[in-house]
Amino acid sequence: MIDLITTWLTQQGLSADYIPLSSILVGTVIILFLCSISYYLAKHQVLVVIKKIVAKSRNTWDDLIFEEKVFANFALLIPFIFLLFLTPLFISIDSIYGHFLISTAKVAISFQVARCAGAILNVIKSLYKQTAQERYLPLNATIQVIKLVIYLIATILAISIILDRSPIYLLSGLGALTAVLLLVFQDTIKGLVASIQISANKMVAPGDWIEIPTYGADGDVLEIGLNTVKVQNFDNTVTTVPTYALMSGSFKNWRDMFNSGGRRIKRTISIDISSITFHNTEQIEKLSKINLISSYLKNKQKEISSTNEQSGEIHHINNRQLTNIGTFRAYIEAYLKQHEKVHHQMTCMVRQLSATPTGLPLELYFFSNDQNWVNYEAIQADIFDHLFAMVPIFNLRVFQHPTGHDWRQK
Repeated sequence: MIDLITTWLTQQGLSADYIPLSSILVGTVIILFLCSISYYLAKHQVLVVIKKIVAKSRNTWDDLIFEEKVFANFALLIPFIFLLFLTPLFISIDSIYGHFLISTAKVAISFQVARCAGAILNVIKSLYKQTAQERYLPLNATIQVIKLVIYLIATILAISIILDRSPIYLLSGLGALTAVLLLVFQDTIKGLVASIQISANKMVAPGDWIEIPTYGADGDVLEIGLNTVKVQNFDNTVTTVPTYALMSGSFKNWRDMFNSGGRRIKRTISIDISSITFHNTEQIEKLSKINLISSYLKNKQKEISSTNEQSGEIHHINNRQLTNIGTFRAYIEAYLKQHEKVHHQMTCMVRQLSATPTGLPLELYFFSNDQNWVNYEAIQADIFDHLFAMVPIFNLRVFQHPTGHDWRQK
């Protein structure tokens, strides 16, 4: 073809001094035209046909191939292949320009093949996310390592092509750069080791709710990568945490809470100690109308009467009596045990803590059967709304520091 172009230019009456340069220009134009045609046909003709076939297919994996642009990357590979094979036909490979075009084509093919391989790996990762039941395999980190190796190989090949040396020659010199490579890729190496340990110990998986206060992360894990873990916080911001930080530091994982079927509620009601007294007969009769503690009061009265008769005490002060704080605690227990949103197969108790300068704390320790955050907060609020409203019925007061309203009343 080179001879044909030279002959054609000579027939056009072009001066012999300009024929070599003109031949190169004509050859370059023809090469670029043919490469452009090949890319156009591959992208706008072949890919369109393939897309129609994929659209009619019932499989999902072929849709992922289009989403990850596998075919588009292969289509971009075609013009570089044409450039590699057309250059010797239209331009002398002995010239610097011909050698430059061939080297450029080889380098471009090396990196484009790496991109194609990366796109295929992305398809594998997407298929795994859709079909796999086990979330703890470090596939994302593994794929990133494979991509890193592929691009490293492509880079070595590109350098060897540019320098016109064997890749083995370059690899032999990497031994002396081991220390430098370890320094450059130290985060990658630590991230790889950490991702394997995280997977082996089933510490974190995509979808888990984790808290890492030191990094300000509190939300769902989106992705566990080679170097970073992406956490979507509840304000829809995304925090990136170094993967090895999960191994070197501490964090809280709420996964087991969701798997258990219950979510813990642990709060206290501080009772004003000065409001704690014994019940009199009139108060007991009034409280006996409350269905939740009517049987409790009846049994307690029998038990107390029996104990007092056996003791033979005459003075009322020495007899055993019901307290309003004890009755209120019994009411809370009965109320929680009959509540439809309380998990009845998990711990449910009301205990009295040590008295403090801010009153006597009654701690409620139980689990809701709904782990959804919004529902959980609503359940918690409804229960304590009711209990705070019931406190005065037992002749008790909730402790709180004096406010302006309290001073005005005085």
